[in-house]
Amino acid sequence: MDERGPLDVGAEEGARLLTAAVDLVVRHAREVADGPVAPAWPGTAQLRDWLAGQDFEAAGEPERTLPEVMAALRRWGVHTTHPRYFGLFNPTPTWWGVVGELLAAAVNPQLAAYSHAPAAVEVERHVLRFMAGRLGLPAGTVGSFTVGGAEANLTAVIIALTRMFPSYADAGTYGLPRRPALYASAESHLAWLKIAHMTGIGRDAVRLVPVDAAHRMDTGRLRELREADLAAGFAPFMLAATAGTTAGGALDPLPELAALAREWGMHFHVDAAWAGAVALSDTLRPLLKGVEQSDSVTVDAHKWMSAPMGAGMLLTPHAEALAESFRATTSYMPAETDDAPDPYATSVQWSRRFAGLKVFLALAIAGRPAYAAQIERDVRLGELLARRLEEEGWRRVNDTPLPVVCVAAPEAEADGPERSAAWHAAVAGDVVGGGQAWVSTVSLAGRPAIRLCVTSHRTRAEDIETVVRALGDARKRNHRAGP
Repeated sequence: MDERGPLDVGAEEGARLLTAAVDLVVRHAREVADGPVAPAWPGTAQLRDWLAGQDFEAAGEPERTLPEVMAALRRWGVHTTHPRYFGLFNPTPTWWGVVGELLAAAVNPQLAAYSHAPAAVEVERHVLRFMAGRLGLPAGTVGSFTVGGAEANLTAVIIALTRMFPSYADAGTYGLPRRPALYASAESHLAWLKIAHMTGIGRDAVRLVPVDAAHRMDTGRLRELREADLAAGFAPFMLAATAGTTAGGALDPLPELAALAREWGMHFHVDAAWAGAVALSDTLRPLLKGVEQSDSVTVDAHKWMSAPMGAGMLLTPHAEALAESFRATTSYMPAETDDAPDPYATSVQWSRRFAGLKVFLALAIAGRPAYAAQIERDVRLGELLARRLEEEGWRRVNDTPLPVVCVAAPEAEADGPERSAAWHAAVAGDVVGGGQAWVSTVSLAGRPAIRLCVTSHRTRAEDIETVVRALGDARKRNHRAGP
């Protein structure tokens, strides 16, 4: 009787599969810049017709299946690895990160229990301590890797509720003395609404604070909202600042907000999912002044640190509150190791993959100075992009030192917000449809604009010129003669 199981194809076949996959991946990396950033959308019906041929009832041939799947991914999807993808913080992953994903998948450590994967857990915690140090957080800061910023922010809200309301851990919202209130910028990532729903405090607990002319949280309006909530019997418990908003790259006034949170006895969180990476640059790190005073911080390595999806990080100096937020014991889990808490008892997830290896390898091999140089280069490219667009008659509508550039055409703005939004959407669609670049539309304080962000480490000055020309051509094709 053959002792090999039906799914065990052996190391030799595994090597053949990996070689074929590597060839496909390298070919994609070499060729992606030569094709459209966003190939034509085939329609759901065509995709399902293709998939109908995969009924899984018979074994397939890897020589056919692997290239077919890669061809589908290349033909039907936006290529975030393209150097002219000026999009929503989706990265071109580093090769070190790609290798990290492969090693993690092959060894497949289970990070629920420390004793099962001490090397993997310590690798992740080493990266977390490093990031905490770069952010200026105190010694003893702890945290976890997450699938992304939404999970990291969810963790922060749970920690805040646990810190501010001791009865929350066991009684949940039934144990709260008053209805809670959470404050975030109107320009913040609206995952806060989903998080409020998940934690049981309800979406009505979220206060979206209006912003100032620079699209930063308006502290005057924040004071007004809090005072009104106190008068109405609410319990303000968390102030969430954003360091690098999604739409316009705005940096909330962190030192002032940190001082207010201390004065009011609130948990101060900083969502630095994207801009937290500037902590790797000694030149740019001062942009995050005030983050060192936070009670929790979110940073996504799969954004500006160019790690493959997903690699969020949650950091907090409140180790006891983190442990209390996720404490759990079961008979089937191994006993806890002294001085090394189990990840399953200090994070949202239970079973979890080794997400931190791809970040560790990139930092260990490339080094922090290379990251700093790349981030500073991206900032300079953003400045070039803003300058070139303004030279071509576009009007910049956001104010940030980060490489997010939002522009509007004066002739379209003269038509009013509704028609301006439609016109800018048509221009953006024209650019994307032409395949030369991927850009998006945005509304900043009700003002329609086209948004571009330098998000790929493969972007060069020539790519900036290409997208400027593409926008100019689309602007001419969508010329408005007036109302």
